[in-house]
Amino acid sequence: MGPVRHQSRGPGTPGATPGATPGVDPGVDPGVLPHRAVARPPLGDVLFMAVAVAAVSTAAPLIAATAASALAIAFWRNAMATALLGPIAVLRFRHELRRMGRRGLLLTLGAGAMLALHFATWIPALSLTTVASVVALVSTQPVWAALIARLRGADVPARAWAGIVLAVLGAGALSGVDFALSARALLGDLLSVAGGVFGAAYVTLGAEVRRRVSTTSYTAVCYLTAAALLLVACVASGQWIGGYDTRTWLMLAALTLGPQLLGHTVFNRVLRTTSATVVSLAYLLEVPGATIIAAVWLGQLPPLATVPAVLLLLAGIAVVVTGRSGRSGRSGRSDG
Repeated sequence: MGPVRHQSRGPGTPGATPGATPGVDPGVDPGVLPHRAVARPPLGDVLFMAVAVAAVSTAAPLIAATAASALAIAFWRNAMATALLGPIAVLRFRHELRRMGRRGLLLTLGAGAMLALHFATWIPALSLTTVASVVALVSTQPVWAALIARLRGADVPARAWAGIVLAVLGAGALSGVDFALSARALLGDLLSVAGGVFGAAYVTLGAEVRRRVSTTSYTAVCYLTAAALLLVACVASGQWIGGYDTRTWLMLAALTLGPQLLGHTVFNRVLRTTSATVVSLAYLLEVPGATIIAAVWLGQLPPLATVPAVLLLLAGIAVVVTGRSGRSGRSGRSDG
């Protein structure tokens, strides 16, 4: 699946809704999404997120099979994605890029910086502490997204908080979290938590931009920013970014086409009509998704003890998504 194009409709465009905000789908109030941090997503967004979850679930197995440093992997998946999306954005969306405005550009650059920091923290953490600890701590992303939303004045219902807690507990149980006490492991734990915070900031900033900017324009600038910052990090830390064998390049290409384009890019597409908190919760499904892929591809069958954890995780997500918030794009008022 390629990037999904959204045709912006201005007030003078045939078929446009009178008084509609340019770049926002007719019938979607641009002031609603920030008001409600959690709302039931449209069916189309649910299907898109299912594709994105399947794609990002391949990230960990592919990274494990790639003979390159963590920062180099993060750089190349963003650089390759930019090489694919950049020409499309310039040729087909150049007018939109010019009209992005100072605020839109700054928010997109900020999202790219947050994405770079997300990769630059949780991926290196894998070499400092256990995979279980990293996955569980990065999975706190929806909690941070909800906190950010609350700080911005959004309504986060008690039911949503309960669902977030259940989901995070399920992800932690599934990963078999084993918090180590050594200084090296503690640093890895802190980097993992930071990865969750930066991930939440990334999807929150993206939600603001994506309400008025097409997926292609947004992701092209966002990925370019992340690639540039990660390249600086690679050079500053002396990490080699070239000279790989054919298999490594193929793994990097697979990471770009799968987790990066079908994963992050599709998630960015749904941020237009689905809240950042719900998108962050959908990311949690990467945990059972990666477990299934590892079982099928690598022969790593999970023990039966993980089944309750999966059910707890899915129950938490269901509680949040089916909360009494109505559908995305409807009035943010509660039903009383």
